[in-house]
Amino acid sequence: MAKKQEIDARHYDVILAPHITEKSTMASEHNAVVFKVAGDATKPQIKEAVEAIYDKKVVGVNTIVVKGKTKRWKGKPYKRTDVKKAIVTLAEGEMIDITSGI
Repeated sequence: MAKKQEIDARHYDVILAPHITEKSTMASEHNAVVFKVAGDATKPQIKEAVEAIYDKKVVGVNTIVVKGKTKRWKGKPYKRTDVKKAIVTLAEGEMIDITSGI
């Protein structure tokens, strides 16, 4: 188990939501969980937030910035917002059930 940390409001500002897709569900078989995170969040901040909120040991954090697509609606162009995702790898035997509440 990870050492117990104080849960601050800043941790909830870093981790925005779980990212639930078919690919992220398959990653959970390998002790990985995918989260949508703040655009300015760093890997150490993400690691600290997950350890504080879920009380699990984090082994590694990989981040991805998904650029927003340019789309058209009623003939007018617009751009979807950019999203930053974090793939958090947990220690062996650890698991986070993202379908239940925090």
